[in-house]
Amino acid sequence: MRTKRENLFHLIEPLLSRVEHPARYLDHEWGAIAEQDGPFHLCMVYADVYEVGQPNLGVAILYNNVNAREGMSCERCYLPWKDMAALMRENHVPLLSLEGAAPLSSFDAIGFTLAHELIATNVLETLDLAGIALTSAERDEDDPIILAGGPSAWNCEPLAPVFDAVLLGDGEESIVEVCACIRDARAEGVSRAETLRRLARVPGTYVPSLYDVVIDETSTRWGYAVPRAGEDVPEVVLKRCVNDFASTPAVAQRIVPYMGIVQDRLSLEILRGCARGCRFCQAGMTYRPVRERPAEQVVSCGVEGLLSSGHNEISLTSLSTTDHSQCEEILRGMNAELASRGIRVSIPSQRLDSFGVDMAAAVAGGKRGGLTFAPEAGSQRLRDVINKNVTEEDLESAARNAFEAGWRRMKLYFMMGLPTETDEDVVGIARMAERVLEIGRGVVGRGPKSGVSVSISVAVLVPKAYTAFQWAPQLEPEEVRRRQQLLLHEIRDRAIRVSYHDADVSLVEGALSKMGRAGFALVRRAWELGCSFDAWTSEFDFDAWTRAASECGLDLVDVACEEFALSARLPWDHTSPGVSKGYLQREWLRAVEGVTTPDCSRETCTGCGVCPSLGVHNVIQGVRT
Repeated sequence: MRTKRENLFHLIEPLLSRVEHPARYLDHEWGAIAEQDGPFHLCMVYADVYEVGQPNLGVAILYNNVNAREGMSCERCYLPWKDMAALMRENHVPLLSLEGAAPLSSFDAIGFTLAHELIATNVLETLDLAGIALTSAERDEDDPIILAGGPSAWNCEPLAPVFDAVLLGDGEESIVEVCACIRDARAEGVSRAETLRRLARVPGTYVPSLYDVVIDETSTRWGYAVPRAGEDVPEVVLKRCVNDFASTPAVAQRIVPYMGIVQDRLSLEILRGCARGCRFCQAGMTYRPVRERPAEQVVSCGVEGLLSSGHNEISLTSLSTTDHSQCEEILRGMNAELASRGIRVSIPSQRLDSFGVDMAAAVAGGKRGGLTFAPEAGSQRLRDVINKNVTEEDLESAARNAFEAGWRRMKLYFMMGLPTETDEDVVGIARMAERVLEIGRGVVGRGPKSGVSVSISVAVLVPKAYTAFQWAPQLEPEEVRRRQQLLLHEIRDRAIRVSYHDADVSLVEGALSKMGRAGFALVRRAWELGCSFDAWTSEFDFDAWTRAASECGLDLVDVACEEFALSARLPWDHTSPGVSKGYLQREWLRAVEGVTTPDCSRETCTGCGVCPSLGVHNVIQGVRT
């Protein structure tokens, strides 16, 4: 029997005075859709606290698209923090939506955004708080259809038993089609099993329960998925792709929160996709092709969005904002419209060249805080391995231009554990930071009042599905720690600050990135042992993850640090962003040889396969330089 749809805010209200940040649980923010009549009801869930989930652009896009359709409504839900979750369980209060305070179990469908691998236990925590069975196989006929999508859906196998369907790629069109399919199936009274079969016919929709896992001599130990006997589903599910990006609304975020959030600004996605081809970057492969919005649309919609939201900052977001062929035109237009209003324009990603510095200066106005670049590796040899396609001369020139333009603080992003990395490459990170610091002091001066400083942040490479490094082993934690100490030892100037990722957190992320469907047992046991909010440093419990792995007969180091054969059938081969496996294999071999591959949005086609397989193409508004 379906849970009754009703407003139960009166159950949560008495708890608000007893929790941290009660504003997390208040509805009726400015810009939220108040009328949620339906009759079809979807709840979009970001399985983290409100202030982390509310800025998510993907959730905002889907929320707007569903609510724009007659007869459909979409509400939001975020995972309560541990204090509220404990009180809800103690007082038998189910997890409620934000807009209507309706039980999640009363919705027709629930959609999860898989923002990263470490959100896995939060997904289980959300379903448990909602009183919904954790796996598709355990659910009753009237239970909501559980959907998923987002950046980490490309290896969703460790969570595949949870989801009834997974939406691959751009969701603007597919979320509406999937909701319509569920609505019609319910109206016709067809079974849950038949509903899932219908969902599998919606392009870009993967239904895990209609696939079996095969383990044989061609596979890794995790096996690969094939259509279940008698089921009419594709062997490979291709992603959905919106090629006419300019036809989609430029401003998705229309809700003004009651409390401070992690990115408290208006975000405007000015382009989608990146063709630079960094071999470690999953987003660069899975969001192809490149599609730019026209400059005039960006400027006009940005100004409109600011007026309707009241924000005093706008962020021009993308994987590579300063790659937009009309970037300079956009920034000139933005400044002309907004300079007198005290509105700040920010660009979260800068090119590592003089143009990137010029564009950063164009949005900084008189403020010169810190400037961030991402060389990624400490030597030219290793930058060629990862296809970064920037040189030390590029970095030095960009640093000099930045210091001459008034910046005093520089932040540099690097990765550790890249294939073929040596101690010399690690030491090269320190030498590069010292060189940038020396350039700054040469421009500004050496006295303590100069304010020149350099900070470096070093992440651990986690090989991800649909990258050229998907076959590579992750660096073992003890070796990560040894190289981190080597780097710290090599930093001899106090004006250089170093931060680095925790090796144990990266190990769990790496294991979840590598595993197949059998990995669900690990996720479930870790959650049963109390793991949640694993992306929060204060909450991550490595001992619990280690114990869960041991009880499941697994070793986290063995899992994450395994090298896959180049010819092996991989756990995620049945879902595809359109990038061919042959292309990724060629990129792996080119990486080993230190041979770079050009950017197809600037030069010729590199044969990744996305455009012909999806029937799309790069959409560049001007000329990229």
